[in-house]
Amino acid sequence: MTSMTASHAADLVAALLFILSLAGLSQHRTSRAGVVHGIAGMALALAATVVVAAQSITAGAVALIVLAMVLGAALGLWRARRVEMTQMPELIAVLHSFVGLAAVLVGWNSYLEVEAHGTAQTRIGADLLGIHHAEVVIGIFIGAVTFTGSIVAFLKLSARIASRPLMLPGKNALNVGALGVFVALTVWFTISPGLPLMIAVTVLALALGWHLVASIGGGDMPVVVSMLNSYSGWAAAAAGFLLDNNLLIVTGALVGSSGAYLSYIMCKAMNRSFLSVIAGGFGIEAPSGRDEEQGEHREVRAEEAAEMLARASSVIITPGHGMAVAQAQHPVAELTRRLRERGVEVRFGVHPVAGRLPGHMNVLLAEAKVPYDIVLELDEINDDFADTSVVLVIGANDTVNPAAAEDPASPIAGMPVLRVWEAEHVIVFKRSMASGYAGVQNPLFFRENSSMLFGDAKLSVEEILHALGSNDDHGPAPGTRRATPVRG
Repeated sequence: MTSMTASHAADLVAALLFILSLAGLSQHRTSRAGVVHGIAGMALALAATVVVAAQSITAGAVALIVLAMVLGAALGLWRARRVEMTQMPELIAVLHSFVGLAAVLVGWNSYLEVEAHGTAQTRIGADLLGIHHAEVVIGIFIGAVTFTGSIVAFLKLSARIASRPLMLPGKNALNVGALGVFVALTVWFTISPGLPLMIAVTVLALALGWHLVASIGGGDMPVVVSMLNSYSGWAAAAAGFLLDNNLLIVTGALVGSSGAYLSYIMCKAMNRSFLSVIAGGFGIEAPSGRDEEQGEHREVRAEEAAEMLARASSVIITPGHGMAVAQAQHPVAELTRRLRERGVEVRFGVHPVAGRLPGHMNVLLAEAKVPYDIVLELDEINDDFADTSVVLVIGANDTVNPAAAEDPASPIAGMPVLRVWEAEHVIVFKRSMASGYAGVQNPLFFRENSSMLFGDAKLSVEEILHALGSNDDHGPAPGTRRATPVRG
Protein backbone atom coordinates (compact mmCIF):
# COMPACT_ATOMS: atom_id res chain seq x y z
CA MET A 1 0.00 0.00 0.00
CA THR A 2 1.42 3.37 -1.02
CA SER A 3 1.69 6.21 1.46
CA MET A 4 -0.99 8.16 -0.43
CA THR A 5 -3.41 5.22 -0.32
CA ALA A 6 -2.71 4.79 3.39
CA SER A 7 -3.36 8.49 3.87
CA HIS A 8 -6.75 8.27 2.15
CA ALA A 9 -7.64 5.26 4.32
CA ALA A 10 -6.60 7.17 7.44
CA ASP A 11 -8.70 10.14 6.35
CA LEU A 12 -11.74 7.89 5.91
CA VAL A 13 -11.31 6.29 9.34
CA ALA A 14 -10.75 9.70 10.95
CA ALA A 15 -13.90 11.09 9.31
CA LEU A 16 -15.91 8.13 10.64
CA LEU A 17 -14.47 8.72 14.12
CA PHE A 18 -15.53 12.37 13.96
CA ILE A 19 -19.06 11.33 13.01
CA LEU A 20 -19.12 8.86 15.91
CA SER A 21 -17.85 11.66 18.15
CA LEU A 22 -20.76 13.93 17.24
CA ALA A 23 -23.19 11.07 17.76
CA GLY A 24 -21.71 10.30 21.18
CA LEU A 25 -21.76 13.91 22.31
CA SER A 26 -25.49 14.12 21.63
CA GLN A 27 -26.27 12.21 24.85
CA HIS A 28 -24.94 12.44 28.40
CA ARG A 29 -24.32 8.72 28.79
CA THR A 30 -22.25 8.43 25.63
CA SER A 31 -20.44 11.76 25.86
CA ARG A 32 -17.21 10.25 27.19
CA ALA A 33 -17.08 7.82 24.29
CA GLY A 34 -17.77 10.74 21.94
CA VAL A 35 -14.80 12.66 23.31
CA VAL A 36 -12.54 9.59 22.98
CA HIS A 37 -13.64 9.09 19.36
CA GLY A 38 -12.93 12.73 18.59
CA ILE A 39 -9.45 12.58 20.15
CA ALA A 40 -8.63 9.38 18.28
CA GLY A 41 -9.83 10.84 14.99
CA MET A 42 -7.77 14.00 15.39
CA ALA A 43 -4.65 12.07 16.42
CA LEU A 44 -5.01 9.84 13.35
CA ALA A 45 -5.57 12.84 11.08
CA LEU A 46 -2.49 14.64 12.41
CA ALA A 47 -0.31 11.55 12.06
CA ALA A 48 -1.47 10.91 8.49
CA THR A 49 -0.87 14.57 7.54
CA VAL A 50 2.68 14.54 8.90
CA VAL A 51 3.52 11.24 7.18
CA VAL A 52 2.28 12.49 3.80
CA ALA A 53 4.00 15.86 4.22
CA ALA A 54 7.29 14.16 5.05
CA GLN A 55 7.34 12.64 1.55
CA SER A 56 7.62 16.02 -0.18
CA ILE A 57 9.32 18.42 2.25
CA THR A 58 12.68 18.62 3.94
CA ALA A 59 13.55 17.10 7.29
CA GLY A 60 13.85 20.61 8.73
CA ALA A 61 10.28 21.42 7.71
CA VAL A 62 9.05 18.19 9.29
CA ALA A 63 10.87 19.11 12.48
CA LEU A 64 9.12 22.49 12.51
CA ILE A 65 5.73 20.78 12.09
CA VAL A 66 6.44 18.41 14.97
CA LEU A 67 7.66 21.30 17.12
CA ALA A 68 4.47 23.25 16.40
CA MET A 69 2.37 20.20 17.33
CA VAL A 70 4.25 19.70 20.60
CA LEU A 71 3.98 23.37 21.56
CA GLY A 72 0.29 23.45 20.64
CA ALA A 73 -0.44 20.28 22.62
CA ALA A 74 1.44 21.58 25.65
CA LEU A 75 -0.36 24.91 25.55
CA GLY A 76 -3.72 23.19 25.10
CA LEU A 77 -3.17 20.81 28.02
CA TRP A 78 -1.97 23.64 30.26
CA ARG A 79 -4.97 25.80 29.44
CA ALA A 80 -7.45 22.93 29.75
CA ARG A 81 -6.19 22.14 33.25
CA ARG A 82 -6.36 25.75 34.41
CA VAL A 83 -9.63 26.88 32.89
CA GLU A 84 -12.68 27.02 35.14
CA MET A 85 -15.97 25.62 33.90
CA THR A 86 -17.40 29.12 34.13
CA GLN A 87 -14.75 30.27 31.63
CA MET A 88 -15.64 27.67 29.01
CA PRO A 89 -17.64 30.10 26.83
CA GLU A 90 -14.67 32.48 26.63
CA LEU A 91 -12.26 29.61 25.89
CA ILE A 92 -14.44 28.30 23.08
CA ALA A 93 -14.67 31.77 21.57
CA VAL A 94 -10.86 32.02 21.58
CA LEU A 95 -10.54 28.59 19.95
CA HIS A 96 -12.95 29.67 17.24
CA SER A 97 -10.76 32.69 16.56
CA PHE A 98 -7.75 30.41 16.02
CA VAL A 99 -9.64 28.46 13.35
CA GLY A 100 -10.62 31.67 11.60
CA LEU A 101 -7.07 33.04 11.69
CA ALA A 102 -5.74 29.75 10.31
CA ALA A 103 -8.17 29.96 7.39
CA VAL A 104 -7.00 33.52 6.63
CA LEU A 105 -3.34 32.46 6.67
CA VAL A 106 -4.05 29.45 4.45
CA GLY A 107 -5.82 31.68 1.93
CA TRP A 108 -3.00 34.19 1.81
CA ASN A 109 -0.39 31.45 1.55
CA SER A 110 -2.28 29.78 -1.29
CA TYR A 111 -2.33 33.04 -3.25
CA LEU A 112 1.31 33.93 -2.59
CA GLU A 113 2.69 30.45 -3.27
CA VAL A 114 0.58 29.54 -6.29
CA GLU A 115 -0.52 32.66 -8.09
CA ALA A 116 1.95 35.40 -7.18
CA HIS A 117 4.82 33.30 -8.52
CA GLY A 118 3.22 32.93 -11.93
CA THR A 119 2.80 29.16 -11.65
CA ALA A 120 -0.96 29.07 -11.18
CA GLN A 121 -1.95 27.74 -14.58
CA THR A 122 0.70 25.02 -14.56
CA ARG A 123 -0.11 23.87 -11.02
CA ILE A 124 -3.86 24.18 -11.13
CA GLY A 125 -4.89 24.37 -14.76
CA ALA A 126 -6.42 27.26 -16.64
CA ASP A 127 -9.94 25.83 -16.41
CA LEU A 128 -9.84 25.67 -12.59
CA LEU A 129 -7.96 28.89 -12.00
CA GLY A 130 -11.11 31.01 -11.58
CA ILE A 131 -12.53 28.53 -9.09
CA HIS A 132 -9.30 28.69 -7.13
CA HIS A 133 -9.47 32.49 -7.07
CA ALA A 134 -12.98 32.31 -5.63
CA GLU A 135 -11.90 29.71 -3.04
CA VAL A 136 -9.10 31.99 -1.86
CA VAL A 137 -11.36 35.01 -1.38
CA ILE A 138 -14.22 33.07 0.23
CA GLY A 139 -11.85 31.26 2.60
CA ILE A 140 -10.20 34.50 3.68
CA PHE A 141 -13.56 36.23 4.13
CA ILE A 142 -15.12 33.49 6.28
CA GLY A 143 -11.94 33.11 8.32
CA ALA A 144 -11.52 36.83 8.97
CA VAL A 145 -15.16 37.26 10.01
CA THR A 146 -14.80 34.29 12.37
CA PHE A 147 -11.53 35.64 13.78
CA THR A 148 -12.63 39.14 14.80
CA GLY A 149 -16.17 38.04 15.64
CA SER A 150 -14.80 35.42 18.04
CA ILE A 151 -12.45 37.95 19.64
CA VAL A 152 -15.37 40.32 20.31
CA ALA A 153 -17.45 37.42 21.69
CA PHE A 154 -14.57 36.54 24.03
CA LEU A 155 -14.32 40.14 25.23
CA LYS A 156 -18.08 40.30 25.88
CA LEU A 157 -18.30 36.93 27.61
CA SER A 158 -15.33 37.75 29.85
CA ALA A 159 -16.84 41.17 30.69
CA ARG A 160 -13.83 42.99 29.26
CA ILE A 161 -16.23 45.07 27.19
CA ALA A 162 -19.92 45.85 27.74
CA SER A 163 -22.38 43.14 26.69
CA ARG A 164 -24.83 45.71 25.32
CA PRO A 165 -25.02 45.88 21.51
CA LEU A 166 -23.14 48.51 19.58
CA MET A 167 -25.80 50.77 18.07
CA LEU A 168 -24.23 52.45 15.03
CA PRO A 169 -26.65 54.32 12.75
CA GLY A 170 -27.94 51.96 10.08
CA LYS A 171 -26.02 48.99 11.50
CA ASN A 172 -28.05 46.44 9.53
CA ALA A 173 -27.51 48.40 6.34
CA LEU A 174 -23.78 48.40 7.09
CA ASN A 175 -23.76 44.60 7.41
CA VAL A 176 -25.74 44.06 4.22
CA GLY A 177 -23.62 46.64 2.39
CA ALA A 178 -20.43 44.87 3.47
CA LEU A 179 -21.76 41.58 2.08
CA GLY A 180 -22.59 43.31 -1.20
CA VAL A 181 -19.09 44.76 -1.44
CA PHE A 182 -17.64 41.31 -0.70
CA VAL A 183 -19.58 39.76 -3.59
CA ALA A 184 -18.36 42.49 -5.93
CA LEU A 185 -14.74 42.07 -4.79
CA THR A 186 -15.01 38.29 -5.22
CA VAL A 187 -16.12 38.66 -8.83
CA TRP A 188 -13.37 41.21 -9.46
CA PHE A 189 -10.70 39.01 -7.88
CA THR A 190 -11.86 35.96 -9.82
CA ILE A 191 -11.41 37.87 -13.08
CA SER A 192 -8.29 39.85 -12.19
CA PRO A 193 -6.57 38.78 -8.94
CA GLY A 194 -4.15 41.09 -7.17
CA LEU A 195 -2.72 41.93 -3.77
CA PRO A 196 -4.74 45.17 -3.34
CA LEU A 197 -7.97 43.18 -3.71
CA MET A 198 -6.73 40.56 -1.23
CA ILE A 199 -5.96 43.28 1.29
CA ALA A 200 -9.35 44.93 0.69
CA VAL A 201 -11.24 41.65 1.24
CA THR A 202 -9.28 40.88 4.40
CA VAL A 203 -9.82 44.32 5.93
CA LEU A 204 -13.51 44.29 4.98
CA ALA A 205 -14.03 40.85 6.56
CA LEU A 206 -12.16 41.77 9.74
CA ALA A 207 -14.29 44.90 10.13
CA LEU A 208 -17.52 43.01 9.40
CA GLY A 209 -16.73 40.29 11.93
CA TRP A 210 -16.06 42.89 14.61
CA HIS A 211 -19.20 44.92 13.86
CA LEU A 212 -21.40 41.85 13.44
CA VAL A 213 -20.80 40.52 16.96
CA ALA A 214 -20.35 43.92 18.62
CA SER A 215 -23.86 44.78 17.39
CA ILE A 216 -25.39 41.69 19.03
CA GLY A 217 -26.76 42.04 22.55
CA GLY A 218 -25.62 39.94 25.47
CA GLY A 219 -28.91 38.06 25.68
CA ASP A 220 -28.14 36.48 22.32
CA MET A 221 -24.65 35.29 23.26
CA PRO A 222 -25.61 31.56 23.32
CA VAL A 223 -26.69 31.88 19.70
CA VAL A 224 -23.55 33.85 18.85
CA VAL A 225 -21.34 31.09 20.28
CA SER A 226 -23.04 28.41 18.18
CA MET A 227 -23.05 30.73 15.15
CA LEU A 228 -19.29 31.27 15.44
CA ASN A 229 -18.89 27.53 15.85
CA SER A 230 -20.58 27.12 12.49
CA TYR A 231 -18.45 29.84 10.91
CA SER A 232 -15.26 28.16 12.14
CA GLY A 233 -16.38 24.92 10.52
CA TRP A 234 -16.99 26.54 7.16
CA ALA A 235 -13.65 28.35 7.47
CA ALA A 236 -11.96 24.99 8.00
CA ALA A 237 -13.78 23.52 5.00
CA ALA A 238 -12.64 26.44 2.85
CA ALA A 239 -9.06 25.83 4.00
CA GLY A 240 -9.51 22.16 3.07
CA PHE A 241 -10.37 23.09 -0.50
CA LEU A 242 -7.29 25.29 -0.76
CA LEU A 243 -5.03 22.60 0.71
CA ASP A 244 -6.69 19.78 -1.26
CA ASN A 245 -7.35 18.01 2.04
CA ASN A 246 -10.51 15.92 1.93
CA LEU A 247 -10.53 15.24 5.67
CA LEU A 248 -10.42 18.95 6.45
CA ILE A 249 -13.33 19.50 4.07
CA VAL A 250 -15.38 16.75 5.72
CA THR A 251 -14.51 17.88 9.24
CA GLY A 252 -15.28 21.51 8.46
CA ALA A 253 -18.61 20.56 6.93
CA LEU A 254 -19.52 18.51 10.01
CA VAL A 255 -18.68 21.38 12.35
CA GLY A 256 -20.31 23.98 10.12
CA SER A 257 -23.57 22.09 9.65
CA SER A 258 -23.85 21.01 13.29
CA GLY A 259 -23.12 24.56 14.44
CA ALA A 260 -25.76 25.92 12.07
CA TYR A 261 -28.32 23.43 13.39
CA LEU A 262 -27.42 24.31 16.96
CA SER A 263 -27.95 27.97 16.11
CA TYR A 264 -31.39 27.04 14.81
CA ILE A 265 -32.19 25.19 18.04
CA MET A 266 -31.01 28.14 20.13
CA CYS A 267 -33.09 30.59 18.08
CA LYS A 268 -36.15 28.37 18.45
CA ALA A 269 -35.58 28.16 22.21
CA MET A 270 -35.56 31.96 22.37
CA ASN A 271 -38.41 32.41 19.87
CA ARG A 272 -36.04 34.37 17.69
CA SER A 273 -35.16 34.30 14.02
CA PHE A 274 -31.53 34.17 12.98
CA LEU A 275 -31.87 37.55 11.30
CA SER A 276 -33.23 39.10 14.49
CA VAL A 277 -30.19 37.79 16.34
CA ILE A 278 -27.91 39.41 13.79
CA ALA A 279 -29.90 42.61 14.32
CA GLY A 280 -28.93 42.36 18.01
CA GLY A 281 -32.29 43.02 19.67
CA PHE A 282 -31.66 41.38 23.05
CA GLY A 283 -29.51 43.36 25.41
CA ILE A 284 -31.11 46.72 24.59
CA GLU A 285 -32.51 48.05 27.81
CA ALA A 286 -36.10 49.12 27.47
CA PRO A 287 -36.55 52.87 27.96
CA SER A 288 -39.66 52.38 30.06
CA GLY A 289 -40.35 50.25 33.09
CA ARG A 290 -36.86 50.02 34.53
CA ASP A 291 -37.25 53.06 36.77
CA GLU A 292 -40.85 52.43 37.73
CA GLU A 293 -41.76 50.94 41.08
CA GLN A 294 -42.32 47.21 40.53
CA GLY A 295 -43.88 46.44 43.91
CA GLU A 296 -42.62 44.75 47.04
CA HIS A 297 -40.34 41.75 47.06
CA ARG A 298 -40.12 39.30 49.95
CA GLU A 299 -36.86 38.09 51.42
CA VAL A 300 -36.25 34.69 52.99
CA ARG A 301 -33.40 33.45 55.17
CA ALA A 302 -31.49 30.25 54.52
CA GLU A 303 -33.02 28.65 57.63
CA GLU A 304 -36.54 29.41 56.40
CA ALA A 305 -35.69 28.07 52.94
CA ALA A 306 -34.40 24.87 54.57
CA GLU A 307 -37.69 24.43 56.46
CA MET A 308 -39.64 24.98 53.28
CA LEU A 309 -37.58 22.37 51.45
CA ALA A 310 -37.83 19.87 54.31
CA ARG A 311 -41.63 20.11 54.22
CA ALA A 312 -41.86 19.89 50.42
CA SER A 313 -43.00 16.82 48.55
CA SER A 314 -41.43 17.88 45.26
CA VAL A 315 -38.69 20.34 44.33
CA ILE A 316 -37.50 21.61 40.96
CA ILE A 317 -34.16 23.42 40.64
CA THR A 318 -33.69 25.76 37.67
CA PRO A 319 -30.02 26.75 37.31
CA GLY A 320 -28.61 29.67 35.37
CA HIS A 321 -25.33 31.41 34.74
CA GLY A 322 -25.31 32.75 38.30
CA MET A 323 -24.88 29.19 39.57
CA ALA A 324 -21.88 28.78 37.29
CA VAL A 325 -20.31 32.05 38.39
CA ALA A 326 -20.73 31.14 42.07
CA GLN A 327 -19.49 27.60 41.38
CA ALA A 328 -22.43 26.33 43.37
CA GLN A 329 -22.97 23.10 41.43
CA HIS A 330 -21.36 20.85 44.06
CA PRO A 331 -23.37 22.21 47.04
CA VAL A 332 -26.48 22.02 44.83
CA ALA A 333 -25.70 18.38 44.08
CA GLU A 334 -25.27 17.71 47.81
CA LEU A 335 -28.58 19.46 48.53
CA THR A 336 -30.22 17.26 45.92
CA ARG A 337 -28.82 14.13 47.56
CA ARG A 338 -29.95 15.21 51.04
CA LEU A 339 -33.48 16.02 49.91
CA ARG A 340 -33.83 12.76 48.00
CA GLU A 341 -32.72 10.85 51.10
CA ARG A 342 -35.61 12.57 52.93
CA GLY A 343 -38.02 11.27 50.30
CA VAL A 344 -38.40 14.57 48.44
CA GLU A 345 -38.71 14.30 44.67
CA VAL A 346 -36.00 16.54 43.20
CA ARG A 347 -35.55 17.36 39.54
CA PHE A 348 -33.75 19.96 37.48
CA GLY A 349 -35.29 22.10 34.76
CA VAL A 350 -32.66 23.34 32.32
CA HIS A 351 -33.52 25.93 29.69
CA PRO A 352 -31.78 25.45 26.30
CA VAL A 353 -30.08 28.85 26.61
CA ALA A 354 -29.38 28.81 30.35
CA GLY A 355 -26.01 30.47 30.87
CA ARG A 356 -23.85 31.79 28.06
CA LEU A 357 -23.06 28.54 26.28
CA PRO A 358 -25.42 25.85 24.95
CA GLY A 359 -25.33 22.85 27.30
CA HIS A 360 -23.20 24.66 29.89
CA MET A 361 -25.56 23.90 32.79
CA ASN A 362 -25.75 20.22 31.86
CA VAL A 363 -21.95 19.98 31.93
CA LEU A 364 -21.77 21.65 35.34
CA LEU A 365 -24.38 19.32 36.80
CA ALA A 366 -22.68 16.27 35.31
CA GLU A 367 -19.38 17.46 36.81
CA ALA A 368 -21.07 17.57 40.23
CA LYS A 369 -22.39 13.99 39.76
CA VAL A 370 -26.06 14.95 39.53
CA PRO A 371 -27.92 11.92 38.09
CA TYR A 372 -28.68 12.32 34.40
CA ASP A 373 -32.23 11.05 34.70
CA ILE A 374 -33.39 13.94 36.92
CA VAL A 375 -31.99 16.66 34.61
CA LEU A 376 -34.84 17.56 32.27
CA GLU A 377 -35.24 20.03 29.44
CA LEU A 378 -37.86 22.77 29.23
CA ASP A 379 -40.38 20.77 27.19
CA GLU A 380 -40.06 17.79 29.53
CA ILE A 381 -40.70 19.63 32.79
CA ASN A 382 -42.67 22.78 32.05
CA ASP A 383 -46.07 21.18 32.67
CA ASP A 384 -44.98 19.92 36.12
CA PHE A 385 -44.39 23.26 37.84
CA ALA A 386 -48.05 23.64 38.79
CA ASP A 387 -47.80 20.45 40.90
CA THR A 388 -44.46 21.37 42.52
CA SER A 389 -44.06 22.43 46.14
CA VAL A 390 -40.88 24.51 45.85
CA VAL A 391 -38.84 25.79 42.94
CA LEU A 392 -35.27 26.97 43.51
CA VAL A 393 -34.18 29.50 40.88
CA ILE A 394 -30.40 29.55 41.25
CA GLY A 395 -28.79 32.26 39.20
CA ALA A 396 -31.37 32.18 36.42
CA ASN A 397 -33.25 35.28 35.31
CA ASP A 398 -34.38 35.73 31.72
CA THR A 399 -35.20 32.03 31.28
CA VAL A 400 -37.80 32.21 34.12
CA ASN A 401 -39.25 35.63 33.30
CA PRO A 402 -43.09 35.58 33.15
CA ALA A 403 -43.01 38.74 31.01
CA ALA A 404 -42.09 36.52 28.07
CA ALA A 405 -45.48 34.81 28.34
CA GLU A 406 -47.63 37.64 29.70
CA ASP A 407 -46.33 40.96 28.37
CA PRO A 408 -46.58 41.39 24.58
CA ALA A 409 -44.59 44.63 24.83
CA SER A 410 -41.60 42.97 26.52
CA PRO A 411 -38.39 42.65 24.49
CA ILE A 412 -38.45 38.91 25.23
CA ALA A 413 -42.16 38.43 24.48
CA GLY A 414 -42.83 34.98 23.05
CA MET A 415 -39.58 33.47 24.26
CA PRO A 416 -40.25 30.00 25.74
CA VAL A 417 -39.45 30.14 29.46
CA LEU A 418 -39.65 27.83 32.45
CA ARG A 419 -43.01 28.54 34.11
CA VAL A 420 -41.63 28.49 37.64
CA TRP A 421 -44.23 30.98 38.91
CA GLU A 422 -46.90 28.25 38.71
CA ALA A 423 -45.33 26.40 41.66
CA GLU A 424 -46.58 26.74 45.24
CA HIS A 425 -43.39 28.48 46.41
CA VAL A 426 -40.49 30.00 44.46
CA ILE A 427 -37.14 30.88 46.05
CA VAL A 428 -34.89 33.04 43.86
CA PHE A 429 -31.15 33.00 44.61
CA LYS A 430 -29.64 36.32 43.52
CA ARG A 431 -27.04 38.82 44.62
CA SER A 432 -29.34 41.78 44.00
CA MET A 433 -32.53 42.86 42.27
CA ALA A 434 -30.66 43.66 39.05
CA SER A 435 -32.14 42.62 35.72
CA GLY A 436 -30.77 39.70 33.75
CA TYR A 437 -28.30 39.50 30.91
CA ALA A 438 -30.95 40.59 28.41
CA GLY A 439 -31.47 43.84 30.34
CA VAL A 440 -35.15 43.09 31.07
CA GLN A 441 -36.73 43.37 34.53
CA ASN A 442 -38.31 40.19 35.93
CA PRO A 443 -41.84 40.43 37.45
CA LEU A 444 -41.25 37.02 39.07
CA PHE A 445 -39.35 38.72 41.88
CA PHE A 446 -42.53 40.52 43.02
CA ARG A 447 -45.02 37.62 42.86
CA GLU A 448 -46.85 36.69 46.06
CA ASN A 449 -45.43 33.14 45.98
CA SER A 450 -41.84 34.29 45.36
CA SER A 451 -39.12 35.00 47.90
CA MET A 452 -35.63 36.36 47.37
CA LEU A 453 -32.60 34.74 48.99
CA PHE A 454 -29.87 37.33 48.52
CA GLY A 455 -26.16 36.56 48.57
CA ASP A 456 -23.61 34.30 46.93
CA ALA A 457 -25.44 31.22 45.62
CA LYS A 458 -22.79 28.78 46.83
CA LEU A 459 -22.78 30.20 50.36
CA SER A 460 -26.58 30.31 50.44
CA VAL A 461 -26.90 26.65 49.47
CA GLU A 462 -24.26 25.69 52.04
CA GLU A 463 -26.22 27.56 54.72
CA ILE A 464 -29.36 25.65 53.71
CA LEU A 465 -27.42 22.38 53.95
CA HIS A 466 -26.22 23.33 57.44
CA ALA A 467 -29.76 24.20 58.50
CA LEU A 468 -31.08 20.90 57.16
CA GLY A 469 -28.41 18.99 59.04
CA SER A 470 -28.89 20.75 62.36
CA ASN A 471 -32.69 20.86 62.44
CA ASP A 472 -34.64 17.72 61.64
CA ASP A 473 -37.81 18.93 63.36
CA HIS A 474 -40.17 20.48 60.83
CA GLY A 475 -41.77 23.54 62.32
CA PRO A 476 -44.64 25.54 60.96
CA ALA A 477 -44.60 26.74 57.42
CA PRO A 478 -41.93 29.40 57.09
CA GLY A 479 -42.85 33.02 57.08
CA THR A 480 -41.22 35.71 55.07
CA ARG A 481 -40.32 39.23 55.85
CA ARG A 482 -41.31 42.08 53.63
CA ALA A 483 -38.68 44.28 52.14
CA THR A 484 -39.01 47.88 51.19
CA PRO A 485 -40.39 48.68 47.75
CA VAL A 486 -37.66 48.63 45.13
CA ARG A 487 -37.30 50.11 41.73
CA GLY A 488 -36.55 47.91 38.75
